[in-house]
Amino acid sequence: AAFISHVERVREDIKFVRIDADVSDSLREDGGADLKEETDTLTALFRKAVGDDKLEVRVERLKDAEVPAVITQSEESRRMQDMMKMYNMYGMDPSMFPAQHTLVLNAGNTLVDYVLKNGEGEHTELICRQIFDLATLANRQLTPDEMTRFIARSNDILKILAKA
Repeated sequence: AAFISHVERVREDIKFVRIDADVSDSLREDGGADLKEETDTLTALFRKAVGDDKLEVRVERLKDAEVPAVITQSEESRRMQDMMKMYNMYGMDPSMFPAQHTLVLNAGNTLVDYVLKNGEGEHTELICRQIFDLATLANRQLTPDEMTRFIARSNDILKILAKA
């Protein structure tokens, strides 16, 4: 980390970014259409379901239709967290440097399409929360409370499927 910072200071034309800092072009479908209306609708639904009115949401068409969502974190935010860990600043209030996460929803995924078409549906909020937690799990470990809710919600989904 120190070497990377040094190189960036010495050579202003070089900037290191982690490969998972954003959804790379190799994962996006070519010829992305304008998804502003879908983004506005899904942002409102996911913010309500997650309970975070500042949740950053983007909608893109990803090549793998099986992936409903991914969470990306800005490079600056990740470096700040790494620095706090490196210098043992665990006692500091994490809200001083809030993590800048973005939920990237896959417009080509059937679950995201279901949420878009069933905005006020009976199971829409349940699915939104599950998609968000699955994306979070791929990014970091869930807290004990988040994990308890995730398991309970997974059981609820299985019960719904068993009735069908």
